[in-house]
Amino acid sequence: MRCRVCTSRAAVEVRRHNAAFCRDHFIDHVVRQVERTIHEFDMFDHTDRLVIGVSGGKDSLALWDILHRLGYRCEGIYLDLGIDAYSTESGEYIERFVKERDLILRVVDLQDAYGFTIPQAAESTRRSPCSACGLSKRYILNEEALKGGYDALVMGHNLDDEAATLFSNVLNWSVEYLARQKVVLPASDGLVKKVKPLVRVAERETAAYAVLSGIDYEVEECPMVAGNTVNRMKEWMALLEHRSPGVTQHFLGGFYKVGSFDAAPPVLRSCESCGRPTTGERCAFCRLQELATRS
Repeated sequence: MRCRVCTSRAAVEVRRHNAAFCRDHFIDHVVRQVERTIHEFDMFDHTDRLVIGVSGGKDSLALWDILHRLGYRCEGIYLDLGIDAYSTESGEYIERFVKERDLILRVVDLQDAYGFTIPQAAESTRRSPCSACGLSKRYILNEEALKGGYDALVMGHNLDDEAATLFSNVLNWSVEYLARQKVVLPASDGLVKKVKPLVRVAERETAAYAVLSGIDYEVEECPMVAGNTVNRMKEWMALLEHRSPGVTQHFLGGFYKVGSFDAAPPVLRSCESCGRPTTGERCAFCRLQELATRS
């Protein structure tokens, strides 16, 4: 294979674009895809203060590296979930990444700050670990972004992540979730603006970007991820993508262009415990925290 741009030996093939790239032009291709997404959806500009939730995996670290290359002011938040050695190792990858690039990172220890870990929450609440983890991350990252006065919270969801979530929501006709699945979720009372600049980049491509850019990341899967619904959907979408390269991008891109699901917005009130928006008297995170910390 030859690079589409310079005709030198290709390092990465991108079948959905019917193209291949050498190392430098592949990195440039991924950066341009992210830059295009930022501008098309008017996510933020260079005057904004950004914060990205980083896990130590390829997606969040690759995206942070790209934003740094593009000159955006972006700091990081790492939430230590207390998942034994996995959380410790993930934190170490992030610390090395930050040190190499002279970036700013804030670490929030779930046990120290909120009194529980994800394994404890899963056991106490009978939620799946991924459900407890997702709920905790959404709540705490929003809290930290609000406290820090950031203009936007950047999330590292890639093309495959978003397409799998869309696939699941369509299969279940979860109209309320479909109505909220957006590249940009505007700020509202108690909620910071959330953006997903990586939605044009496939998971395999973020891995290749990380390797070619010299980013050392956590390659091991979370030990508590077994049975995760989105991962199962990603496996099914991967089969479709293998047979028909580009179908994942077409599916998600088409949804963004013409998918309009009108759902009555939920009636929100302030959580009686933390004051954040919720549909009930207490928000889901406060209920989870109460159960997880109950002696």
